[in-house]
Amino acid sequence: MRNNNTTPRAAPTPQKASKDTAGERLQNILSHRGVASRRHAAEMIEQGLVTVNGTLVTEPGFRVNPEADEIVASGVRLPKATEPLRTVLLYKPRGIISSADNSRGETVCDLLKPHFPERLVPVGRLDKESEGLLLMSNDGELTHVMTHPRYGHTKTYIARVAGHMEEHKIDLLRSRMEIDGYVIQPVEVEILKVGKDHTHKLAFTLSEGRNRQIRKMCSLAHFTVLDLTRVRIGPLKICNMHPGEWRELTDAEIRALKKPAAARRPETGDRRSEGGDRRPGNTLAARAPDVPRTHPRPLRRDSEDSAKDRARPYTPPRRPSSR
Repeated sequence: MRNNNTTPRAAPTPQKASKDTAGERLQNILSHRGVASRRHAAEMIEQGLVTVNGTLVTEPGFRVNPEADEIVASGVRLPKATEPLRTVLLYKPRGIISSADNSRGETVCDLLKPHFPERLVPVGRLDKESEGLLLMSNDGELTHVMTHPRYGHTKTYIARVAGHMEEHKIDLLRSRMEIDGYVIQPVEVEILKVGKDHTHKLAFTLSEGRNRQIRKMCSLAHFTVLDLTRVRIGPLKICNMHPGEWRELTDAEIRALKKPAAARRPETGDRRSEGGDRRPGNTLAARAPDVPRTHPRPLRRDSEDSAKDRARPYTPPRRPSSR
């Protein structure tokens, strides 16, 4: 016979910050493991998305022992052993999603997962239809620096657009346009090539990046974006990388990224060195100091590869040695 006097199970009581100073703050653990920046990690904890040893924790300052306690963030269990910090510069191919969630298709995390034991997540975003440079990291401090506008990291994109080239359109693109109810910061726009067939090449340098910003800007200026490639992130340039290639950042590059833009020397060189026209007399970007010139074999080959390359068996790149 069914018992109708059953009472619903009580929800777990949220734990508050312990007065014990032993251990590390939960907020910092999530940041160091690459789950989120410290600020976003605090928001996750306050929203009840994190448990410690099966108990809900809502205080970012709650102290834990990362080597002994079981920490679950948004349903994902964190490894107890501390992972080495690793940051990778990836040339994201077109059609790949910049997310850790692969429920909507192949992601950048799926590309790198076979080659790195660490959980690397994208730093920022790059929409599915676009290609180019994307940082992948488990360094929460670096993620915070690269996504917070006060550090002044700019990004440069090369866009191939279709439409009539008119001066007032370029003036509009350089103005403080209103997109989705938000007035954006002025964008540096440079004309790299004007085509007789009404297809042109433009360079956009942004100090902030909103969702599909360049595509929406071009739409308001009556341009259609045909191709969009991110060719620079702060001091990092695309040089001769190809879709699917990746390399680890050097210690010097990571230190440079963590400095505010005002503390770094200004970048020099024209946009052609970052992925624009390669006409006679124009060379590619000079080799950056301490940056290896060789890259692992691309994870996927583009359509311009020779038939010989396509027939060659695929050899996975060697796993880079941990620092």
